Amino acid sequence: MSVHIAGTEELSRAPMAATIPSSCLQDIFRAAEIKERTTGARVTKLHVGEPYFNPPDDVAEAFIEAVRRGDTKYSGVDGLPELRAALTEKLNRDNLLDTTASRVFVSPGSCQGLSALLQSLAEPGAEILLPELHWPVHLQQSLLAGFRPVFYKLGPDFRPDPDALLAAAGPRTRVLLLNSPSNPSGAVLDAELLGTLLGLAREQGWQVISDEAYEHFVYDGDHFSVASLERDVPVADRIVHSVYTFSKGAAMTGYRLGYVAAATDRAADALRVVQEANIIGTSTPVQYAGLAALRARAAIAETNRARVLANRDAALPRLVEAGLLHELPAGGWYAMADIGRTSMDAETFATRLLDATDVAVVPGNGFAWHPELDAAGAIRSAEYAPWARHLIRIAFCVDPQELDLGVRKLLDFVRDHTAE
Repeated sequence: MSVHIAGTEELSRAPMAATIPSSCLQDIFRAAEIKERTTGARVTKLHVGEPYFNPPDDVAEAFIEAVRRGDTKYSGVDGLPELRAALTEKLNRDNLLDTTASRVFVSPGSCQGLSALLQSLAEPGAEILLPELHWPVHLQQSLLAGFRPVFYKLGPDFRPDPDALLAAAGPRTRVLLLNSPSNPSGAVLDAELLGTLLGLAREQGWQVISDEAYEHFVYDGDHFSVASLERDVPVADRIVHSVYTFSKGAAMTGYRLGYVAAATDRAADALRVVQEANIIGTSTPVQYAGLAALRARAAIAETNRARVLANRDAALPRLVEAGLLHELPAGGWYAMADIGRTSMDAETFATRLLDATDVAVVPGNGFAWHPELDAAGAIRSAEYAPWARHLIRIAFCVDPQELDLGVRKLLDFVRDHTAE
């Protein structure tokens, strides 16, 4: 299935942003909203990574207290000094990074932090290596930063193969993006594989961006931060830039708070300029809320991990038994199911499922959109990878009863529409 791209003459006049379609996530989000608004139906929302649990009361109280005492002024490009100090301690202790507050940046959500980081690393004509099954926002951000995306193949377990990754690279490759635990697949990259990928990046002269949004949601084994492998490398020679968020482990999705640990002082200087140009600074009261969340991070993260793990183990084995999932996801909040037996493509399936059952899921082909760029960097054409045409993404971080209802309805729908 292809994505409509404007004609050549139109493209020559269009800004890059005008040639990038909205993601599959936004499309189904709007469709679910319209369904509820126009029909009054209550949609079972398995399409969005919105947890059913909330941050602790201390987080809200810290935000309110900051407002009441007048801590609502600019906090600086990097973020509040006390928050950056606390984040540095967390990164050094929990993630085993060797960093200082001078290389830690607070951002209004990890999404903005990723975007700023990509802008700070971009070079004219540079390529970025993205997994062939990827979070659509990673691709959008790369294109908007001026990178030319190149997609590396994944194995049947959705983990990268180093040889395939090297085969995809070229002389203009500058950045390798890693995402573990993965959105959308839930794949977790262990220390051995991450070490191999880091060694490959160092040999080839690439920078590495490690998106670790789901660091607290590893169910089989432990999360491993690839930047911890650079502890004994001189700071000036490091290549791993790490990105984190409060949205997942602390359930602070709407607060919009994240942070970036830049690899080097030089990279930090460039990122500081981008942050100044993009945001001036992150919301000050929100940063005080983040401080409260950090103080209780161990208890919060473990409690929330247990909640999502319980959801996974209660609902998803039925999808495995039905042959829609090969195995339970090892991490994250999502599972990629194969609905090929219905003979519907993912978009048709998601639309008909929503219409018939009021259950929303995300068409998986939107996580495998592979645009081709012309010499000037404009999108010339784009295709969805054919192997993704029967995949759907299911969020299992939602209310347990909603998840149970949605999975039951989905299984009934698949059974009723399975091709004979």
